[in-house]
Amino acid sequence: MRPPLTYGLTFAAAIVSTFLLVACGKPPGGPPPAPGTPEVGIVTVQPQRVAISTELPGRTVPFLIADVRPQVGGIVKSRKFREGSDVKAGEALYQIDPATYKASYDSNVAALAKAEASLRTTRLKAERYKELVAIKAVSQQDYDDAAASLQQGEADVAAARANAETSRINLAYARIDAPISGRIGKSTVTPGALVTASQSTALATIQQLDPIYVDLTQPSAAVLQLKQAMARGDLQKSGANAARVRLLLEDGSAYSIEGKLEFSDVTVDQNTGAITLRAVFPNPDADLLPGMYVRAVLQEGVKEQALMVPQQAVSRDGSGKPMAYVVDAQHKLQRRALETERAVGDQWLVKSGLAAGDKLVVDGQQRAAPGVEVKTVQWSPSSKPGTQTAKAAPPSSAGAAN
Repeated sequence: MRPPLTYGLTFAAAIVSTFLLVACGKPPGGPPPAPGTPEVGIVTVQPQRVAISTELPGRTVPFLIADVRPQVGGIVKSRKFREGSDVKAGEALYQIDPATYKASYDSNVAALAKAEASLRTTRLKAERYKELVAIKAVSQQDYDDAAASLQQGEADVAAARANAETSRINLAYARIDAPISGRIGKSTVTPGALVTASQSTALATIQQLDPIYVDLTQPSAAVLQLKQAMARGDLQKSGANAARVRLLLEDGSAYSIEGKLEFSDVTVDQNTGAITLRAVFPNPDADLLPGMYVRAVLQEGVKEQALMVPQQAVSRDGSGKPMAYVVDAQHKLQRRALETERAVGDQWLVKSGLAAGDKLVVDGQQRAAPGVEVKTVQWSPSSKPGTQTAKAAPPSSAGAAN
């Protein structure tokens, strides 16, 4: 058994060794963080070039639309199309009983032939009287009467020809053709129905779906802000692609074909304070149908030195204003009040409150408070503090010197 003196000497040697180590200075790398120091995920804020776009609500509108109405009255003999099918311009849709129009046309053609025959006789008589009056064989009065009869005969022929043409047109109108190419809807009449030229109800409606229009609405205030931003130089025009438009469908999926902006209205709606924009999209498979609610993504311009931060890094204070935490050179948290412009995907475009190089806290804000010392790890969308994918941020120069 070791004597008590041995224990005393050993304890004294340990105390002396500890004092010697302390006297030599601090351990390399500085003291370890205090127990319970919170860990946060950070990103370093860097300016980047960002295309600024906006989403606008809209409705699809047919490129062409035409209501099919009769131009003459009568009984519908037949319908020559299938409802919901595609028809071509000039294709027969309905046939109205043409019997009365055929009889009227034949009568007017006969009247024209009669007028032309009478005109030949009158013309020959006028030509003979012209020669006879020159040699005083007939009186001037007789010649004047023959010349007047010739002019009247020519007028009768012209009137008869016009009547024949009118009856021919009415006969042609007995066949109702498609005014445009497109998809035809349901028919409001069936064979045997009586239709009139003055009726207000359309027999059917044809809509051209390829291409198709999308009418969008944008607040006039947003248009003014866009112009002011470009005037200040905050935004630059995005060039030839500025007129390109992408479309999001009702179920949230993206339409596979890009469209282009056709025009912007110059009148502000007094009720809504919005203006109308019209875009046109190819629609070869008729995926877009008239009346669908869609959202269009328009590229407005390009911001060269944009500060983009993940949305989860920004929270709200008691008054609802955006705020975030940054880590300073002493690894302590600072609270920053932010001013954001808009959301771009899953990030915020920050107008003020941050500067390039700031270490922004993205994850682990649950224990965050101004002045709290923290450990930092680099954050990525797939990483969380404490996971294997997180990489420790290099210590700042101020931290290394302590």
